[in-house]
Formats: sequence, C-alpha cells, structure tokens
Amino acid sequence: MECKIPNKHVLQQKKDFLYHIGYSTDDDLPQKFGDVKFVCMGGSANRMLVFAELMRKELGLDVEIKDMCSTDRYSMYKVGPVLAVNHHMGMPSLSILLNEIVKLLHYAKCSDVVMIRIGTSGGIGVKPGTVVVTETAVNEMFEPIYNIAVLGKIKSRQTKLSEEILKTLLQCKHKSDPFDVVKGNTMSTSDFYEGQGRLDGALCDYTEKEKMEYLKIAEQNGVKNIEMESTCFAAMCDAVGLRGAIVCVALLNRLEGDQIETPTEELKRMEDNPQKIVSRYIKQKLN
Repeated sequence: MECKIPNKHVLQQKKDFLYHIGYSTDDDLPQKFGDVKFVCMGGSANRMLVFAELMRKELGLDVEIKDMCSTDRYSMYKVGPVLAVNHHMGMPSLSILLNEIVKLLHYAKCSDVVMIRIGTSGGIGVKPGTVVVTETAVNEMFEPIYNIAVLGKIKSRQTKLSEEILKTLLQCKHKSDPFDVVKGNTMSTSDFYEGQGRLDGALCDYTEKEKMEYLKIAEQNGVKNIEMESTCFAAMCDAVGLRGAIVCVALLNRLEGDQIETPTEELKRMEDNPQKIVSRYIKQKLN
C-alpha cells in the first residue's frame, strides 16, 4: 500500500516545496527515496546519526552516511531502506517534520512504510534504562487524543499505534540485555517542566504532594513514561494510514525525583537501549 495524503489541496498543486527538509517535487524523489520501508525518528540529530551507523553495521551495507537535508532545520540519514530523521523537541517541531516526511513518502511512491519514534523519556514506576514500547499514547488528562487548534477551533484526533508492531518489538529483547523491555501507556505533554509536574522549573505553583498525587494517578492509568511527542506522532500516523510505533528509554523514575543524576557515560549507554530493540526489529523484518 502506497503512502497517501488525505489533503486534496496538496494533490491539486503543480509543485510542492518541502521547505524544512529541502526537497521539492521537481527532485527525482522515487529514485532517491522510493525504497524506504522504515522511517525512524528521534529528537537528537546526533542520536539519529548513531542509529544510522548502527543500521549500516547491522544490515552490512557499504554506504556513505551523510545528512540528506539541504537545510539546517532537521537532519536526515538514509541507510538502504531505513530513513533516520531527527525531529527536535516537542510536538510543534515534530508536526512540521511529519507533514513533510509523509508528503515525501507519497511523492516517492513508497509502500508499506513503518514509522517508529525512538526517544528518551521520564519513567513512571520503572527502573532507569527500561525500554517502554508504547501501547497507547495519551495526553495530560490520560486521554488517547491529540488536540490541535485549527482555524480557531480545537480539533481532536485519536492516537492509534500498530498492535502488531508492538508485539513484535517486545519480542526483540534478548536474554543477555541488561535492561527491561515493557509495554505501557506513554503520556505526551506540551512542556518539560510544569506540564510534567516537575518542581525544578522556573515556574511552579503546586506542592510536592500535589505532584506525587498526579504522577500516582498517571501510574494508575497505565502510564509507564512521559515525553513530549507521542500523541502527535500516533495521531498523524493514524490519520494518514501509516503503521506506527514508539520505543523510548526511561532515563529516570519520576516517582523518585525530577532531575537526572546518572553519569553521562551511563546515560549514553541507556540511549542505545531502544536503538538496539528497533534495529533488531528492522533486521528481522528485512530478513
């Protein structure tokens, strides 16, 4: 199945310029990207470069890894059928990128594409280093909904991820892995500090007791981790008919504190955990 665009206005345009990634329909997009089967996204450009290098090694491909974006807005690396792109922090930045990546896939005539967000997060009741594969993406009120203001009105879109991919990703853990892999709901917020109930931001008008009550309610609602992109990602994938999954590592347990105190080198090792799971999934599917 080819990637489709539900926007009829775009389909009627003679030319489309994908401004933020630096491509247009004048480029030979089917030749450049027509073989893409997996789009993997993460906030950090450096982390996605590391992932691209991992995929080159795992797939045994002798290819040059270079940034394919002609702008400095995002970075994009292609390793065979795998596209690794960074989306920066938060839903606005992610939404811009997703719109243009979806159009890129459509113009390139890609088919059967899987979208995977690979990220970091704050855990809820899980050990640091734990990989959480998202079952349902929920907002700050624990609803499986992504809200966006369109023409002065709030439009709500359901968040839906692939259950099949979720199950397969969970099976990609090896017995030798020194970390846990669990499924659970992921709460997506519009802010890192107040939106996630932290006490260490510049602004905070609630008590530690109120914070803990909120996080406990989140835990009771099946939330295993908190980040800032999942509802937008899941809603967009569902709206355009792409199968999606979210795989994040928890860098800390928010029930035990707000600040990350883990040494830098150990944090870097933790960030590799979800990449290992996703790389195994892709390798398995290609084999």
